Amino acid sequence: MSDDPALMHGHAIAAAVRDRRTSATAAVTAALARIARVDGTVNAFTDVVAERALARAGSIDAAIARGEVPGALAGVPFAVKNLIDVAGLPTRAGSKINRARPPAARDGATLRRMEAAGAILVGALNMGEYAYDFTGENVHDGATRNPHDLGHMSGGSSGGSGGAVGAGLVPIALGSDTNGSIRVPSAFCGCFGLKPTYGRLTRAGSFPFVGSLDHLGPMARSVTDLALAYDAMQGPDPEDAATTARAPEPATPALDDGIADLRIAVAGGYFATGGDPEAFAAVAAIAGALKVTRRVEIPEAARARAAAYLITAAEGAALHLDRLRTRADDFDPAVRDRLIAGAMIPAPWVEGAQRFRRWYRAAVAELFADVDVILAPSTPCRAPTSGQTHFVLDGVTLPVRANIGVFTQPISFIGLPVVAVPVRVDDGLPLGVQVIAAPWREGSALRVARHLEREGIVSAPAADL
Repeated sequence: MSDDPALMHGHAIAAAVRDRRTSATAAVTAALARIARVDGTVNAFTDVVAERALARAGSIDAAIARGEVPGALAGVPFAVKNLIDVAGLPTRAGSKINRARPPAARDGATLRRMEAAGAILVGALNMGEYAYDFTGENVHDGATRNPHDLGHMSGGSSGGSGGAVGAGLVPIALGSDTNGSIRVPSAFCGCFGLKPTYGRLTRAGSFPFVGSLDHLGPMARSVTDLALAYDAMQGPDPEDAATTARAPEPATPALDDGIADLRIAVAGGYFATGGDPEAFAAVAAIAGALKVTRRVEIPEAARARAAAYLITAAEGAALHLDRLRTRADDFDPAVRDRLIAGAMIPAPWVEGAQRFRRWYRAAVAELFADVDVILAPSTPCRAPTSGQTHFVLDGVTLPVRANIGVFTQPISFIGLPVVAVPVRVDDGLPLGVQVIAAPWREGSALRVARHLEREGIVSAPAADL
């Protein structure tokens, strides 16, 4: 383990800042130094806000000196995917077009809530254009490289978030997940990620992609950090109509309660085919460690994925119609062409997909009446090489970009909460396993992840760069 203070977990930094064994200024300075030293090879950041970060750190240190009690994330550096508003910066959403937007007048809601808990923003992160991406390869800002092997993809669309956490640039990053964009880079970059229940965390002050599928959530190198960030961001928000009115349900207090009372199963059927053997071996390893033998089948998962594709393409196209008409040449061609195709989907197809979604949500709810947590692969393979356009899965040659999310899309389609846990492999490229829970039961998934971490079965060390 490196003695670089930038590689401390967030909860350890916060404890040291509260006890005055270190300062928020020292923590931020260490993070900024590591970003300057390492990010040139990873390309996770699009913007570094050093002056803002140091000013914020100084104010926290001054408050502690006055005897004030800091928040649970006091002094912890973090960064946000560049679709979350940062005051003074244009919200790029990974695009060329958005660079001409006026700078954001104020921070996005999740950023404000993180800073209210004492965390300190150090910058904005690279991402796939308009979040329509699974690769982490942005044609405008360059690809975020996988910190565990720079010749491989980071995953997307929260590739900068995964790369920053996996490279040890920040202990916590915020990303977004529409069809898998937190879980895929968490798997490829070897970190923990949380896609909460749809509507659990506000999206106010973030650039949308698909309103009925978009989630925001944290990524981290420890489950405790993941839970602390999640707890900090909970709560109703009238600025996002989709946000639940439920009171916050903190996960941190019960994080170490173990799993004895949880009914855990492995997803079979659709989730046990169509991937590389090592993806399924990762699930089997987690199931074995948890002594899980039960298998369940999530009904009609393949159809759910197809319906998610239709809704994504149609809603995404509707959002971007004016930009497609006036600035088509300024899009990533791969994104532009899928949006144009989405604009031509017949309305009855989309209506049918929405009707199916209602049926599927009810069917999966019945399944969760009998289980608490379901295990499934995060991705069908480990990170492809940079620039790779096709791969072979189960003997079939398929496009990479369209098929990395084969196991994530049927889950986010109905907004289920998921913790992605990293599984280490011998040659350095990690895999991921989804720990899926019933709606509003993020705490159950986090408890399973924490048990695996505490038992030494999963871990998320920073890449050796």
